[in-house]
Amino acid sequence: MNMRKEMEDFQFQFEKLNAWQEARKLVVSVYQLLEKFPKAENYALSDQLRRAVVSVPSNIAESTGRLAIKEQIHFLEIAYASLMELYCQLQIAVDLGYMTPEELQLVKRKVFTTSKLISGLHSSKVAQLNGI
Repeated sequence: MNMRKEMEDFQFQFEKLNAWQEARKLVVSVYQLLEKFPKAENYALSDQLRRAVVSVPSNIAESTGRLAIKEQIHFLEIAYASLMELYCQLQIAVDLGYMTPEELQLVKRKVFTTSKLISGLHSSKVAQLNGI
């Protein structure tokens, strides 16, 4: 097998995780919503939303790069916290009229799915840590 084909077939551990895959979809959805925000928001709420949403898959990925289970758990907790921060900021965006309640409901489904997947990973790591 040549090197290029081998690289195409190779996946990092995090790429196989449903939580990471769903978090990536969430990033795309939020970035699409941000295209409709007023330009004046580019360096305020929009910037906060970008940071929060990108933090979710990034911290899931980083968790797989850690050898200690406690560190893996820590990065999953950061990912979950960023997800909650994101949802709070999306609610504020609705309050400000930057997006509709219907748009929020659509993205809320993705937030909920991602939160369940992160929680499952977290529970699995905690059980592993406790030898269960």
